Amino acid sequence: MLMRSAAQSLTEQLAERFAARIRDRLLAPGSRLPSVRQCATQHQLSPSTVVAAYDQLLAQGLIEARPQRGFFVRDWTPKPALPSADGSPSAIEAGVSRRPAGLEGLAAPIKATALIRGMFHPTGSKPQPGMGVFPPDWLATNFMTAAVRKVTSSVALQESSLKYGEPLGDGDLRRVLSARLMGLGLPAAPGQIITTVGATHALDIVSRTLLKAGDCVMVEEPGWAVEFARLDALGMRILPVPRGPAGPDIEVMARYCEVHAPKLFVSVSVLHNPTGHSLTPGSAHRVLQLAGQFGFHVVEDDTYSHIAPEHATRMSVLDGLQRTIYVSGFAKILAPNWRIGFLAAPPDLVERLLDTKLLATLTTPSLLEKALAHCIEQGQLRRHAERIRTRLDAARSRSVKLALQAGCTFAAEPAGLFGWVDTGVDTDQLAQRMLDEGYLLAPGALFHAARAPTTLMRINFATTQDAAFWAVLTKQIAAMSR
Repeated sequence: MLMRSAAQSLTEQLAERFAARIRDRLLAPGSRLPSVRQCATQHQLSPSTVVAAYDQLLAQGLIEARPQRGFFVRDWTPKPALPSADGSPSAIEAGVSRRPAGLEGLAAPIKATALIRGMFHPTGSKPQPGMGVFPPDWLATNFMTAAVRKVTSSVALQESSLKYGEPLGDGDLRRVLSARLMGLGLPAAPGQIITTVGATHALDIVSRTLLKAGDCVMVEEPGWAVEFARLDALGMRILPVPRGPAGPDIEVMARYCEVHAPKLFVSVSVLHNPTGHSLTPGSAHRVLQLAGQFGFHVVEDDTYSHIAPEHATRMSVLDGLQRTIYVSGFAKILAPNWRIGFLAAPPDLVERLLDTKLLATLTTPSLLEKALAHCIEQGQLRRHAERIRTRLDAARSRSVKLALQAGCTFAAEPAGLFGWVDTGVDTDQLAQRMLDEGYLLAPGALFHAARAPTTLMRINFATTQDAAFWAVLTKQIAAMSR
């Protein structure tokens, strides 16, 4: 709250609030600031005070004024139009019913660190609806620390700590992961599995191995914001594929394949982030048919496997790791800071992927990998995941009721950890208002490659059970709707 008795003037306080959010990446490049009138009303200030604050931000080079449009956060890097196969700047042939964003020479609103820094922003004591993980109290267990004590007390580990570990990753962990994947119907030998520093590292290894700067990559839209940012930072050309309830838009994918020859398709097939959709068998088969026809690889990010049904359709299972690469990790279900992930790949790709890992990290630390292997072997992880799923089911039911009572609707059937909610107002603006109230939201624009304004936002069912949050949200939506 702005203080009239503070040492700083109201103009300086307002300017510093926006400046801090821009520097902390809570206002990403390209975001529009509230209009002068909206900002004045929200903070109970005179329009002249707001204008003076925006002038300070302009002078600092943090924002820019666009005639007839308003004030926007600076620092976008324009990109040339994505050329077609014949070299023309045309994006995609006419006839596609829905034009995917990001193809007509627009500025790419993806700042590699901008979308990530917000994950580490101090959240305070209130539950944070925009966070992408379970609350710490949900993850608190005794068995993990016990497993660490057990492995650190072994003479074998003490001896192995004095040398680099296995390049592929700890052998015990890879063996239990192989058995777990077999339970999903995915035959992957321990020699096909590479451990990584979290699932994001696994995705990065795949990208760096199979792609070079300028290559085209198909991604789902809406999709995982960090993946957009990461690929953009590597110089890849992003081809957004609309994601529906059954899976990706196959017609759009086919046109991309014909015109741009993409090398990779990245998909969260089960409990998709942010919609919660899961791939149908028919859609999975069609994706794999396209992959075989046009020669691209499919990276299946199964990050939410621990809270998903085992019988869920997975492309890697249907394909048997021929053109697919399976990626998963344990941050969501176990311990975000342990940073243990893995990938399972076709035999002919393993050595190339391993070379990339070795160049980046040499090996991964075996201590936590051995502890995790112990937790899986003893059934502790399975029982923990079952408890989380039960608790999440109850939380989802309560959150859905509260959201509907608040006048919101769901753009996708609620499932998994996330809900895709329609608020009826611009969620970029709503997110800034809610941040003033101490709540961090995940506006829908974060999940689109072109960051277009939208009324949608992602909520975390585990952190939206508080009726007080929905009361504040309802109040802010009403204020924006006047």
